Amino acid sequence: MEGIVAIVGRPNVGKSTLFNKLVGKRMSIVDDTPGVTRDRIYSKAEWLGKEFMLIDTGGIEPDTKDIILSQMRTQAQLAIDKADVIVLVTDITSGVTANDSDVAAMLLKSGKPVVLCVNKVDTVGDVPPEFYEFYNLGLGEPIPVSSVHGHGTGDLLDAVFELMPKGEKEEEYSPDAIKVAVIGKPNAGKSSLINKIAGEDRMIVSDIAGTTRDAVDTVIKRDGEEYVFIDTAGIRRKSKVNEQIEKYSVLRAYMAIDRADVCVIMIDANEGFTEQDSKVAGYAHDQGKASVIAINKWDSIEKDSNTMNEFKKKLEVDFSFMSYAPFVFISALTGQRIDKLFELINYTSNQNARRIATGTLNDMLAYATARVQPPSDKGKRLKIYYMTQASAKPPTFVIFCNNKELFHYSYQRYLENQIRESFGLDGTPIRLVIRERGE
Repeated sequence: MEGIVAIVGRPNVGKSTLFNKLVGKRMSIVDDTPGVTRDRIYSKAEWLGKEFMLIDTGGIEPDTKDIILSQMRTQAQLAIDKADVIVLVTDITSGVTANDSDVAAMLLKSGKPVVLCVNKVDTVGDVPPEFYEFYNLGLGEPIPVSSVHGHGTGDLLDAVFELMPKGEKEEEYSPDAIKVAVIGKPNAGKSSLINKIAGEDRMIVSDIAGTTRDAVDTVIKRDGEEYVFIDTAGIRRKSKVNEQIEKYSVLRAYMAIDRADVCVIMIDANEGFTEQDSKVAGYAHDQGKASVIAINKWDSIEKDSNTMNEFKKKLEVDFSFMSYAPFVFISALTGQRIDKLFELINYTSNQNARRIATGTLNDMLAYATARVQPPSDKGKRLKIYYMTQASAKPPTFVIFCNNKELFHYSYQRYLENQIRESFGLDGTPIRLVIRERGE
């Protein structure tokens, strides 16, 4: 990794469109509404065989009293602090504004190398006369770019790499890092948990539900292990998803689950289990992800000696479809049982990736079928020949038999329970694939 590049500027100048163009895929939400990108968005990008980390930021509004916009400015400042090179994006259609001048002054004070990008120059060849007023920002030669069409992006990246500090840089995270998606309803405390773990104001935290709109990665090293925590937008009921932006965010949360190794399903202890929690957990289950159910805000609950057991019993009924998932009662505010959460993340990740030898599996199968005979129907009995593990993440087992129509669902559940009893595999779903001999 060559270095870290932050894209900054006032709202609605096309930062996210430029970010998506440079990384080659749609990661940042693009919308005409100013302030859509609220958190820092990270992604690897590549130019002429060199990899670098690109950060998209919320637009900087230098003198604002709005709570979200002021926090966006803080997020942009954090990105500036981490970056090796900063790209200031401006908009030729609106010319140099007072906010552009304020942001430029802010960047000059930072002492970081800055590349000035004049966006929305959609014509190829001679630049329009208004382009030259951007020299007044005092940031050197501006580079004309069209983030929509891609014109000028090569010149922009050439300028970035000229200013990139030379020397070895560490990867943002290793391929062995455990990727953890923190999922749940809006306002369940997902961002607060990651901020507590990371020890910095990594996410915007607010009482306004739905503050996180994009899935954002935070790399954490703890006790020799590396983790990538993915904070996701809270997943609402579809009937509540009205804003176009919100629809993108829900999709982003599902995409975060897709690339995670472990899903931490956040439940608000004050609200308890809801239908939407079932939807979120159900998607993680369907995708075969290791899961931990974290009941947050436990410090705010009035308790006696039986409160936790009673709450857990109710949740076991609610989450009966994923009975393998362990529970942990935490407080993102105080850090209560965060160590236990990490233990469960490590354990369930290992179980999800576990492989079992074919010989050992078939010893278990022989014992299980002797203990409970396979079912029969109209004089025909199910014969199970052998089983083997086809893949991990999740553990998937192929069972060969004489007639898969005789392989009733109840007997599949029995064998799944026997596999868990023999080999553990806690915290992860198990897949059984039934095939007839010769298939």
